[in-house]
Amino acid sequence: MSIPAHIRVHQLDHARQAAAAARAAGVEITLDSPAGAAGWHGIGWWRRLELAVAAEFGVVATVLDCADAPGHALAALRAGCRHIRLRAAADSFERVAAIAVQSGAIVDGAPPAEVLDLLGVLDAPAACRDYLER
Repeated sequence: MSIPAHIRVHQLDHARQAAAAARAAGVEITLDSPAGAAGWHGIGWWRRLELAVAAEFGVVATVLDCADAPGHALAALRAGCRHIRLRAAADSFERVAAIAVQSGAIVDGAPPAEVLDLLGVLDAPAACRDYLER
């Protein structure tokens, strides 16, 4: 598997379980938010999750999905998100990406090809371990 592996988390417990599994496996991961999470979970929710995981596990890469909303993407950058995903029209994407570069952040347009999504997973720690061992 290419490093870092992407794991989509839907709650703080998922993020902690994924980070713990990565630490145990000695690999890097990226925690991905659900699609459109900036709009329906909220940017503040994601930032609190990022900060809680960082306090417990050190730096863990994260990506906040802003769907097709450049306004959410800009608000996420202002809130301190360092990596966001945006699927907007090319001109809007380019403007947001230019602003992100100025603040040292990253904007991408598509999710990775392979992501472990923890939605509905009954044993998230085991699922993370299995995924990271592949």
